[in-house]
Amino acid sequence: MNLLKLSFLLFLISFTTTAQDFSDIDKSPMDAVITRNQDNSPLARIIYSSPKKKGREIFGKLVPFNKIWRTGANEATEITFYENVNFNGTKVEAGTYSLYTIPEEKQWTIIINKKINVWGAYSYDESLDLLRTTVPAKSTAAPVEDFSITFKPKSNGSDLLMGWDDTFVEIPIKKAD
Repeated sequence: MNLLKLSFLLFLISFTTTAQDFSDIDKSPMDAVITRNQDNSPLARIIYSSPKKKGREIFGKLVPFNKIWRTGANEATEITFYENVNFNGTKVEAGTYSLYTIPEEKQWTIIINKKINVWGAYSYDESLDLLRTTVPAKSTAAPVEDFSITFKPKSNGSDLLMGWDDTFVEIPIKKAD
């Protein structure tokens, strides 16, 4: 009986130490940002993975100019609108979409695509684009180490900011009338 108890105790100890052996943290961790209306109801949410610069040249090298980009790392960036919005002046119905970009030196093409739950931009299908719009590429005040997305609240909406390295873009989102 003591041998059985000892065996069971050894099994529990080995299981406990194995169960606590976490794998490495993702090199491009997932992040989420949300913006709210003035009444605190949600307007939009973005889920994305945030790669690091790590001394690399980003735009034009790691992220080529004039090519579709998943807008982050890992899965394509996902954007949810909780109500109808005007996205850089174009009406978008409430729903969840993929957010792709095509970076260029002076401007970016921002793409809202109907296909969701996709890895990278490998299965990107232009025929499923809900909209394409362009915004100017701007220089950051200081280098941004981690690709970052945030919202800057404005009256009746928010500006969506995406930045990495020495570049950022800004896209106005307003509640649709």
